[in-house]
Amino acid sequence: MIMHLVGASALILVAAHSAGYVARRLKQPYIVGQLAAGIALGPSLLGSVAPDTSKVLFPQEIGPALTGFAQFALVVFLFEVGYELDLHLLGSRARSAVIVAVASFVVPMAVGSGCALLFQEQFRDVGMPRHLSPATVVFAGVALSITAVPVLTAIVRENGLARTVPGVVAVSAAGLLDVVGWTVLAGVLMHDDGKQSLGWQWRVVLAASFVALMLVAARPLLRRLLWRTHMEPSLRLALLIGFALGSAWVTHSLGLHVIFGALLAGVVVPRERGSTLDPDLVRPLHEVSSLLLPFFFVTSGQAVAVDGLDGTGWLTLAVVTVLAIATKTGSGTVAARLGGLGRDDARTVGVLMSTRGLTELIALNAGFQAGLLSRPLYSVLVLMALATTLLTQPLLTMVRHLAERPRVTRATLPDESLTPRVPHHPQEDDGTPNVPGTNVG
Repeated sequence: MIMHLVGASALILVAAHSAGYVARRLKQPYIVGQLAAGIALGPSLLGSVAPDTSKVLFPQEIGPALTGFAQFALVVFLFEVGYELDLHLLGSRARSAVIVAVASFVVPMAVGSGCALLFQEQFRDVGMPRHLSPATVVFAGVALSITAVPVLTAIVRENGLARTVPGVVAVSAAGLLDVVGWTVLAGVLMHDDGKQSLGWQWRVVLAASFVALMLVAARPLLRRLLWRTHMEPSLRLALLIGFALGSAWVTHSLGLHVIFGALLAGVVVPRERGSTLDPDLVRPLHEVSSLLLPFFFVTSGQAVAVDGLDGTGWLTLAVVTVLAIATKTGSGTVAARLGGLGRDDARTVGVLMSTRGLTELIALNAGFQAGLLSRPLYSVLVLMALATTLLTQPLLTMVRHLAERPRVTRATLPDESLTPRVPHHPQEDDGTPNVPGTNVG
């Protein structure tokens, strides 16, 4: 089994990073290729085309080890996300970012939850129970309202938007939306499913106490440890990753997912003096998470069964994808206009807010593990996350072309000197005198 694990790891790393390289060459985010590779190595493609080969490459016995790699990569990645989260980026565009964040969360949230309530009978066709629980209804809204900050940041950087108004507003709004989205998701996963020894009320109290302890005690302690000691970068990295893993273990013990502990640990870790990021910490965190995230994509892809979707499943995918794009781009564009941005900049913000990517996949994975999603609906939502992320770059290109299209202005009208004029004589027709400067053409 150890050799099976070594061989499977080699295949996962080579296939996922090769697919990521191809995606980048096609002007797509790197993780889009990795996610596609993870789905392809699962039952959707490899398990369907060559089931015997799939069983040899990925026997059930190595499943726990692959899941362990995936959870470790997830903790490191979200620890980095929490550490890099900077709401001071808002600056003078705070009002615009707040309006965009609120609209981009509330509108998709209302549409997703409303559809879950209105179409409960139709959801039965994708494996959901007849009566959806309140937690499932809220989770349906969360699934539409998420924006992936890391992928959005990469798209903004690659399109040269990092120092532009729409780029700053979109990244800032996505950071605010992340805070709200993860908070709501934490509340959803607190639902009492009968598997926890403590009731949800006690778990809420313990979770709030843990957050307060991290902010009040852990943050000053870490500041003293990191700023007043000359610790080697490798030792500091090891201690902080251990801190993130410990925080993730606590939140998991409280009935939450490990993602919340990892995010909280990243937020708690103080930045350098002057509120700057420590490059000796960010660089290795990024390298470790980028290297190991393919294990998360593969373990997530094992639960995606594209061949198991019937006509209803594909129709559900089409409807969900349209709703996901329309609610995000529409609400983001309108909110950006209300926030004072021009028409073209507002369209750019709306398109960027529709980026879901890895953050959506993490939330879906947490909901699936909590029993809030059936396997067919999980497959539909994973494919929706892939589709919306793939469409971000083409939509940005379309918005750019619309902005560059020549507009009909006075400067583009024909020269009036070349327009023949109709002679007009004083006191003619209605008796109006010929006043100089009036339009007589």
